[in-house]
Amino acid sequence: MTTPAIQTSGPLWRGLLLVCLAGVVWGTIGPTAQVVHDASGLSALTIGAYRAIAAVVVLVAAAAMMGRLRACVSLGRRHWRRVSAVGVLTAAFQLLFFVAVLWAGVSVATVVSLGFAPVLLLVIGSARRRSRPSAGQVLTAAVALFGLLLISVAGGTAEEAPHPTLGVLAALASGAAYALSAESAAPLTQRLDTLTLTTVTMSVTAAALVPGGLLVAYARGEPLMTGDTGSWLLIVYLGTVTMALAYALLYAGLRTTPSGAAVVATLLEPVTAVVIAIVFLGERLTPAGLAGALLIMAAIATLGRRSGAASSRPTRPRRRRPRAASGSPAGRR
Repeated sequence: MTTPAIQTSGPLWRGLLLVCLAGVVWGTIGPTAQVVHDASGLSALTIGAYRAIAAVVVLVAAAAMMGRLRACVSLGRRHWRRVSAVGVLTAAFQLLFFVAVLWAGVSVATVVSLGFAPVLLLVIGSARRRSRPSAGQVLTAAVALFGLLLISVAGGTAEEAPHPTLGVLAALASGAAYALSAESAAPLTQRLDTLTLTTVTMSVTAAALVPGGLLVAYARGEPLMTGDTGSWLLIVYLGTVTMALAYALLYAGLRTTPSGAAVVATLLEPVTAVVIAIVFLGERLTPAGLAGALLIMAAIATLGRRSGAASSRPTRPRRRRPRAASGSPAGRR
């Protein structure tokens, strides 16, 4: 079966826009999961497990309808190391973030995990190029991190942190897993269509999340089922939109957007969560929260300006040496 042609060129801002949309979609996870928990009593790990199942069901059905199941199997065999790495790292990011929230609180986990990811990718990129990051890259990361800090502080409450040190370490590991999953997925996006890549990697992620989430919930004596229909519909939304669709948007955007810039762009996630909390949950916007949201959007805008400048920069046509007959002066150069 032939693989569809993958378009890896085009305006860089288009890829950045897709990544931003993924961040916006991810911003609905927290409020939606909170509504499900309040209505059903299901824990975050249990909700995450069912979310992963819903995502895989939708992706496999879509792959079957598009005739891509054989390509999914082929991808799993040919690139099993990288595919497994992306899927396991994605699962590790989610599980470790949950642990960090339990041990250190939501605000600390958010700032450390989501803040460490772009910094790590900046360091990795600089080491790979054997050069220091540019002043613009450092400034963009600093502005985004400060905005993230303000938004997290504004949205946080006085939380008990039973294991603050271990919680920070878990958040650092979560951020590292998030950064490395994006970095590992980037090469695959250049060779594979989005549906195939998303189906295979999310299947690996679900294979790690589902047993772990349900077993931990069972061991802790937490409910595994609910009779609330609205909760199941929201879980389907979480799997279909915030996992299947969102990661498809991320992978499509990574074709033209560097992983470091993509991780910064997904900081729209906490901005979206704040907006939803204000509009639908009745929370009040603090000056710190407003300033943080504006700083994150300003940082993303600088990424867009850099992308626009790069895409509009004229490229020099490559000179081709004239093909000459044997024995002519040109043929002997």
